[in-house]
Amino acid sequence: MGIAAVWGLTFVMVQDAVALIPVMTFLAYRFLSASLLVAVLFRRRLAELSASGWRAGMVMGFFLMLGYIFQTLGLERTTASNTAFITGLFVVLTPLFGAFLFGQRPGPVAWCAAAIAGVGLYLLSGTGGDLHLGGDALVLVTACSFALHILFTDRAVVHHDVGALLAVQLAVSGFVPLLFAVVQGDLIVPTSRVVWSALLVTAFIASALGFFVQTYAQRHAPPARTALILASEPAFAGLFAYLLKGETLGPLDWTGAALILVAIVAVEAVPRLRTTRPLPEG
Repeated sequence: MGIAAVWGLTFVMVQDAVALIPVMTFLAYRFLSASLLVAVLFRRRLAELSASGWRAGMVMGFFLMLGYIFQTLGLERTTASNTAFITGLFVVLTPLFGAFLFGQRPGPVAWCAAAIAGVGLYLLSGTGGDLHLGGDALVLVTACSFALHILFTDRAVVHHDVGALLAVQLAVSGFVPLLFAVVQGDLIVPTSRVVWSALLVTAFIASALGFFVQTYAQRHAPPARTALILASEPAFAGLFAYLLKGETLGPLDWTGAALILVAIVAVEAVPRLRTTRPLPEG
């Protein structure tokens, strides 16, 4: 829950930072710094990582990188609150993608949750034909990418070391934005304290520590449950957006956000209630 709170805070911090520094430059500094730290801490395990482990880490890194690129681009075009709630849709998408890709059976609850979340997304993004298709659509790609990241992480941690996988995926997440920044001529040295603060928090706490906790937790929990644990992130993001930036939601926005949160919780909570319900006596 603490990591989810930090991730919620980073929505506001990153939005402020990318107003002062190019998106790809920020992502390159963030993830390469985190990767370097993790690689030093787990250097022996990284050296022992097999070729299949490197491939698994690169696949994980691809989806993580894709998610953060679209999320950060989305933050330039929509609010931190919208970004957080739409990103939270990965909780609903995780079991659905698991069904399509790996033959997992999400059940009727997951399908209903997806429908509810879709309505919530429509209300949150704007109604009456005035959809915020720019930023919100970019963030929806993020939700898909994060769902796929969780699913491929679930398969990788069974066979490979958590620390080594983390170093590889963070390196991929930083190296690709670095290439874009170099090609675009946007690789600059940050001068603002706002940017440095965001880099420190996102690189070392939100990325290095946060994704280590998530990857380690997936050794002991199925993908849908891991996604649910992270579902409090949108709520924290909305809280920090209100406290730090004064962002507010209208009645339809709150309704949409509430529907998304209901869908997120229902994906895992309803099946668990069914399995823990006591049997009738007699």
